Amino acid sequence: MRGDQGFPVRVRFSKHGKVRFVGHRDVARGFERAFRIVGLPLSFTLGFSPRPKVSFGLALSVGHESDAEYLDVELSEPVDLADLPEALTAALPEGIVVTGVAALADRAPALQEAVTAVEWQLEVTATDGEAPAPLAVARLAAAAMAAPSLCVTRTRKGREADEDIRPALRRIDVLGSSEHGVLLGVEVSTQPVSVRAGEVLAALGGELAERRVLRTGQWIERGGARLEPLAADPRRAVEARAS
Repeated sequence: MRGDQGFPVRVRFSKHGKVRFVGHRDVARGFERAFRIVGLPLSFTLGFSPRPKVSFGLALSVGHESDAEYLDVELSEPVDLADLPEALTAALPEGIVVTGVAALADRAPALQEAVTAVEWQLEVTATDGEAPAPLAVARLAAAAMAAPSLCVTRTRKGREADEDIRPALRRIDVLGSSEHGVLLGVEVSTQPVSVRAGEVLAALGGELAERRVLRTGQWIERGGARLEPLAADPRRAVEARAS
C-alpha cells in the first residue's frame, strides 16, 4: 500500500447497531463510496483494474460491534484532516462513525502486522438463556488463567485440530452484571495467531454463550511501549515537508 509519492492516512472508526451484521467487503465498499463522496484524492493500484489503495486492520466477525476499527488509505496529495471524520461519517452507513484520523508515516508497518493485542468486552449468558452468577464466571476465569493450556477445536482446510490458545490469553476480568448476564473484559495477543471471542468462552467452559461482543481496543506494542494505532506511526512535520 505504501508508495513513495503517496500520503497515507490512518482512520479509526466504530461500528454499532444493525451495521454489525454487515460483512467486511460491504464495509470496505461503503468506505470507498464515502471517499468518493467527500472528494478525497485517492491513490490507485496499477494494472487493468485499478483499485483505491485502502487496507483494513484485523477482521471483525459479523455480528460483533467495535469502538476501535482501523484502516489505512493512501492519498495522492495531502488534505486538511480536521473536518474529515465528520464528513466521512455523514457519507457512511448508519452505525459507522469515524472517530479519528491521522497522517501516517511513509512505509509504516501495515495494521495486520503491527497490531499485537486486542481488547474485548463480552456480555455472556448461560447456554440455557439464564443469567450466570458473576462469582461462578469469575471462578471459571481464574481457573482458565491458572491453567497451563486451554485447547479449542479449530477447522483448517476442512480438517479439525486441537490448538492451545492459552499463550494468547492475557487477561479475563469480570466487570460486573448486566441486564442479561455478566460482563467480561478480555485481552488477547494477535500473534502468531488470533483468538476469537467464542473460543475464549469455549475454553472457559461452564456452558457460557456470547450475547454481545464489543471490541474496545487494539494496541501496537514496541520496545515496551503500548501505542494506540492512530498514534503509533505519525507523519512528522519534517517528513511532510520533504514530501
